[in-house]
Amino acid sequence: MQLTAVFQKVPEGYIGFVEELPGANTQGATLEETKANLREAIALVLEANRTLAEESIQNQDVIREPFDLAAL
Repeated sequence: MQLTAVFQKVPEGYIGFVEELPGANTQGATLEETKANLREAIALVLEANRTLAEESIQNQDVIREPFDLAAL
């Protein structure tokens, strides 16, 4: 699976976001810095989403297992 990163030049440098992952956005002075910041933002959004999901299903009878999107 590939995600789509969008970068836009602004007076302060660049802003970037991932189209398919709301909340994964960032900024940086250079394009390279913005790309590095975006990788970190993606990791933080996924971690936060995982935590929220775990909290919402706490003490419930669920099945949790790895899910490989490449296999779809």
